[in-house]
Amino acid sequence: MKRYIFLFSCLLTAVIATAQQKSLRDLQQAFVDLRFGMFIHYNMPTYSTEDWPDPDMPVSAFAPTRLDCSQWAKAAKSAGMTYGCLTTKHHSGFCIWDTQTTDYNSMQSPAKVDVVRQYVDAFRQEGLGVMLYFSILDTHHRIRPGHIKPSHTKYIKAQLRELLTNYGEISALIIDGWDAPWSRISYEEIPFPEIYDYIKSLQPNCLVMDLNAAKYPREALFYTDIKSYEQGAGQKINTGENRLPALACLSIQRTWFWKESMPTDKLKDVRWLVEENIRPYNEAYCNFILNVAPNREGLMDDNAIEALRQIGQLWQHAGPTKAIPQCEAPIVRRNIAKHCPAESSWSYDYGISDFACDDDFATAWTSHPSVDTPWWEVDLQGKKQISLVTILEERKGSMQAYRLEYKRGKNWYTIFEGQAPDCRLKQHHFDPVSAEKVRVTILRHQGKLAIAEFGVY
Repeated sequence: MKRYIFLFSCLLTAVIATAQQKSLRDLQQAFVDLRFGMFIHYNMPTYSTEDWPDPDMPVSAFAPTRLDCSQWAKAAKSAGMTYGCLTTKHHSGFCIWDTQTTDYNSMQSPAKVDVVRQYVDAFRQEGLGVMLYFSILDTHHRIRPGHIKPSHTKYIKAQLRELLTNYGEISALIIDGWDAPWSRISYEEIPFPEIYDYIKSLQPNCLVMDLNAAKYPREALFYTDIKSYEQGAGQKINTGENRLPALACLSIQRTWFWKESMPTDKLKDVRWLVEENIRPYNEAYCNFILNVAPNREGLMDDNAIEALRQIGQLWQHAGPTKAIPQCEAPIVRRNIAKHCPAESSWSYDYGISDFACDDDFATAWTSHPSVDTPWWEVDLQGKKQISLVTILEERKGSMQAYRLEYKRGKNWYTIFEGQAPDCRLKQHHFDPVSAEKVRVTILRHQGKLAIAEFGVY
C-alpha cells in the first residue's frame, strides 16, 4: 500500500508541475517585463585583489563579519529593481551555499554561512524575484580546458540540483564560463543539451541564460533562452535592431567584485545609467541588470547605496514592456556539422570550405566570384538524425536564392528551394530525417558570397 501511495504522490506532483509550467514565450516576456535588476558579485574574489583569484585561496579567506542580505535587498528596492542575481559559484570554484559536493564552500569558512539561503530569504521578504549565477569554468576543481572528465558533468549536475531544489523557485539561471573564447570549455565536453534538459527537469519555468554573446551572433538564441550581453566586455546590444528577448549587464563600480578603493571611487553616473541604459534597453526588449558588489564585511558601501537611491528617484518601474516579437526557439542541441569534412566549389585560398564549419563565426567560406552557381556541402560522417539547418552569411543579402538538400545513400532530397529569407541567419526546421551529407547550392547571389557558419542539428 505504501508503494502505491508513493507512486500516486509522484504522479500528482508531476501533474501539478505540468499544469503550472509556462510557455517559453511567456517566460521570456515576463523576464523582459521585469525591466531592471541587481547583479551581486560576492564570492571568494571579494577577498582578493583580483576578480580571478588564486583558485587555491584558503577557505579561511572568506570571512564576512557583518553579512546583511537584507541591506542588499532594501537597496535594490530603493532603485526600483525587481529581482536579484547572486554569484553562487564564480570561476575559481568556491561555493557560497550549503553544498555536499565539495568542502570548498562558505559553510566551512570562519563565517559558517549559507549565503544563498540568506540572499533568497531577504529578497523574497522584500517582494523581489530571485535568480542565480553559476560558472561552469571552475579552476579550483580543474573544470578547465585540457582537464574535462565525464565526472565533471555529474559534479555540475549535483550542484545544480542543490541550488534548484533547496531554495524555492529560481526564475532564471545565468551561466558563465562555458563555450566562450576565453573559457574554451565546449558544449560537447560539458554537454549543453544534458545540462539544459536537467535544469528544465528540476524547474521547468527556470530560464537558462548563457553569457555567450562574445562568440555567438546576435541573430538567434544560440544555447540560451535569453540573449545576454556583458557590456563591460564590449558586448553592446543594438537597440535599433534587436528583436530577441535580451539581458544587458554592467557594474556600477569599476570591476565586478569589490576592491579596496571602491568606498571612495567615483561610480558610474546615475543619470547616464537611467537615460542611456535602462530606458532605451527596456524599449528594445532588453532587461538591464546592474552589478553592485558587497564589501568584505558583507555589506554594500555607502556610496553604492546612495547611488541606488538616486536611481530610484530618476526611474520608476512602468509596468510591462511592449510585447516581444515572434522569434525562433532557442538552439539547444549539438551542432553535428562542427569540424566535419567539407567540400565546395572554387573558393578563395583564405576562405576554403572548412571555414564554414569551424565553430568560429568570424571566419567564412568565401566563394570565388567567377563561379556562377556556387555550392558547399558537409559530410556528417555516417547517418545522423537531423531536423534543423542554419546558414549564417558573413553579410546579409549576398544569397538571394538557394537550394538546401540532404543525402541518404545515393540520392539527394530537397529540404528547401527558393528565395532567401531577408536576414543574415537562415533557419530551416523540418521533420527528422536520416542524412549522411547536407549541401547548399546558391542559385542566385550578388556581391561577395561568404558563409560564416553552417549548422546541422
